[in-house]
Amino acid sequence: MTTTRTGKAAAPLVRRLAAFAAEARDRGLSARLRTEAAERILDCLGNSLLARDESAPQAVLAVARDWGSTGPAHVIGSAQALAAPSAALVNGTLAHAMDFDDSHMLSVLHPSASVIPAALAVAEATGASGPRLLDAVTVGTEVCIRLGIAGYDPDLGNSLFFERGQHATSICGTLGAAVAAAMLLGADEDTIAAALGIAASTGAGLLEANRTGGTVKRMHCGWAAQAGVAAAQLAQAGITGPPTVLEGRFGFFQAWCGDRARPEAVLADLGERWETSEIIVKPYPCNHFTHPGIDAALRLRAEGVRGADVIHGELRVPTAMHRTIGEPAAAKAAPATGYAAAFSGPFTVATALLGGGGLGVWFDDFTDAAAHDPARRALAGVIRCVPDPGLDRLFPTRLPAVLRVRTHDGQEHEIRVETSKGGPDVPLTAEEKERKFRLSAGTALSPQRVDAVLRAVRALPDGGSPGHVLTLCVPEPAME
Repeated sequence: MTTTRTGKAAAPLVRRLAAFAAEARDRGLSARLRTEAAERILDCLGNSLLARDESAPQAVLAVARDWGSTGPAHVIGSAQALAAPSAALVNGTLAHAMDFDDSHMLSVLHPSASVIPAALAVAEATGASGPRLLDAVTVGTEVCIRLGIAGYDPDLGNSLFFERGQHATSICGTLGAAVAAAMLLGADEDTIAAALGIAASTGAGLLEANRTGGTVKRMHCGWAAQAGVAAAQLAQAGITGPPTVLEGRFGFFQAWCGDRARPEAVLADLGERWETSEIIVKPYPCNHFTHPGIDAALRLRAEGVRGADVIHGELRVPTAMHRTIGEPAAAKAAPATGYAAAFSGPFTVATALLGGGGLGVWFDDFTDAAAHDPARRALAGVIRCVPDPGLDRLFPTRLPAVLRVRTHDGQEHEIRVETSKGGPDVPLTAEEKERKFRLSAGTALSPQRVDAVLRAVRALPDGGSPGHVLTLCVPEPAME
């Protein structure tokens, strides 16, 4: 419990976040915020449809079916309807499975892939309107992001969660999902606070899979979405959480981040400055830290440099980024699987230099077969990924990189990227976002059904139905 300047005890953080959520739900948010939320839902749906046939979400769906939890909430890309927590589990796994989900730089996490699946499941189950869904998504992602920002250490230049090998996306996403679910359930302020307190005991996630493999990370956001929905439902049923669950001696920040966390960042300009407006849509279906290297490689290609001509390369990135996309060096130079390749700086640069699909590289560049392609592995093997302390000043509000290559003719080329495509100063255009959605959703839906989903999502700010959107995401029989 903190005190104000007058010496009076300030309300605990969960109470103030709960009051913020309840007021936003009751008063409604601006048209701009609702439109932004609809764009993020569209991106999330496209990413989920793209992952529809991947092994990890299929395994999670099989387990959810075995639980026998049929209900009112649809699985994205399937006629299967489950209980809201189970649908959130599957859809959160789909949303994050391809590492194509959106990002927020300062919090160093992916805010939508837990919150949107949780909100969609509860919105469909409760028959909520489009505006109520969008308000819940916005507030839930805002809470998620602000928890992540509170775990950012300016002196380290990185997230304390990340430094400790913790997946802030799923840890903070569980609390954001709980807020969104509680809002859609019509919970009062006390119950929203309880949902936050319960969710804080259930969020988790380790990042070792980024380094050495394993598919468990693909379901982190699904588990967070499910836990968030369950926390809201348990709060409705009367379970309560600690009033100081965030800032307390044995609370959220102390447990995850230690003494260097900044809990005050959670409330800074809350309701006046919306961090959700800083969310970035990813153009490439791989770890976000690889994106500036891809941008640099694509620029080299545009200048006439061919991958086959490169005999040596050096990808320089901020120190924190290097830990994810450059270590361990041997595994990054020769990734064992397509999923591991999506976290490799050398491999993604090699792929972009040799020519990928989509907006520069695409999901079929990260299959197991692509990861073992001799040309890609040979080129990745001559590209060193190194930390550059000089770039640390730009991270994490920017994702920079410097790519230097030497070709057979003895020439040296250098490309500097101050911020990756889709990031601050170079956002994706509306046309690029729509193209990404069409490419992603088109793997599961007909062009006519893709058009219908686009129209339905864009109608949400004016009162469209979340349930209608989800039923449109079911492929026609001919596409099965």
